[in-house]
Amino acid sequence: MKKILLWIIPLILFAEEKTLSSILVADGFKKPVFVTSYPNDSKLLYVVEQAGLIRIIKNGEKLNKPFFDINNKVVNPNRPGDERGLLGFAFHPNHINNGKFYINYMNNDGFTIVSEFLVSSQLNADHKSERIILKLEQPYRNHNGGDIKFGPDGYLYISIGDGGKAGDPLNAGQDLNSIFGKIIRIDVNGKPYAIPKSNPFYDKKDTRGEIWAWGLRNVWRFSFDQKTGDIYYGDVGQNKWEEVNFEPAITKGGLNFGWRIMEANHCYDPPENCPTKGLTKPIVEYPNDANYMVVLGGGSQTDAEGCSVTGGYVYRGTKIKSMQGVYIFGDYCSGNIWTLKVINGKAVNFSNRTEEINLGNGEFTTYISSFGQDSDGELYIVDYNGGVYKLIENN
Repeated sequence: MKKILLWIIPLILFAEEKTLSSILVADGFKKPVFVTSYPNDSKLLYVVEQAGLIRIIKNGEKLNKPFFDINNKVVNPNRPGDERGLLGFAFHPNHINNGKFYINYMNNDGFTIVSEFLVSSQLNADHKSERIILKLEQPYRNHNGGDIKFGPDGYLYISIGDGGKAGDPLNAGQDLNSIFGKIIRIDVNGKPYAIPKSNPFYDKKDTRGEIWAWGLRNVWRFSFDQKTGDIYYGDVGQNKWEEVNFEPAITKGGLNFGWRIMEANHCYDPPENCPTKGLTKPIVEYPNDANYMVVLGGGSQTDAEGCSVTGGYVYRGTKIKSMQGVYIFGDYCSGNIWTLKVINGKAVNFSNRTEEINLGNGEFTTYISSFGQDSDGELYIVDYNGGVYKLIENN
């Protein structure tokens, strides 16, 4: 009898794990890089196009008129690896009452801009209402970060890359007097913003008080666990390793994730015997083994692990029971999709779910530019080629 049970249990676990699929919600978008929903209406989705537009999917139908259009202000990307343009979008936590939303974009003069706008309605933005909160001149054309999220504390968190080029020539990641290579945390109620006194480096000499986390190379996408407040950072690697970093909600900020001393769990500068004291290691890493030039040329790299991590979300919806508390993320170069769960600060059940999810309409995974989460906690996958897919349970 014991032998029978030992065989049955693994089969049950396997069946529970194999539950994911995907369905196409809408396609025909031009270089989409993000999706989210209206704060209290999961049937109203907003899709960010990199060239400066935000389009709407309403009840599964793509609307012709864009919600937002600043195409004339932003860099129009002309290749798959171009990191400039309209990159981030977030509704104010009190948007229902104040009508505010925020964007992160690279303008035509080479500045990262974070701005506040107002809506005219759920379907239309007030383009004349722009209030610039942050203006930061970029030294190079890559590693702009670009994600923005409001935390459970009501403050705006912004990912800013290390400034670009390769190898962090400015050593920005380890420079506390620079906001490059950081996650910053600000209060948007200031003019143009205020620095929360609870920030870890607030009012300290030779540091930027806006800094929340440091030692990061280029966090393209990060997210908060809706239930716990934990933060997950997908930090794009240099040339050998991609990583996901984890910050428990109990942390008061100030974690140093190691770049450019380390690339994931490995010494980078110096290449051997690097000082690791005080550094927070990633919860998971995977090899950067895809040929980036093939990616830039539009070729597939499905036989590789990847070369550019796309951070995702912890599932907190109600439709997929087996995914509750599971973090999902992917890679822009290979289309791989993985899941894991964090228990006691450690990643467990790190699994490749690519083939399983592609049992849906899954010809979308060549370029995973983003994941998204709606107001019900359900998750989406954004294909840079133009489609938005919803994560579902297999029938």
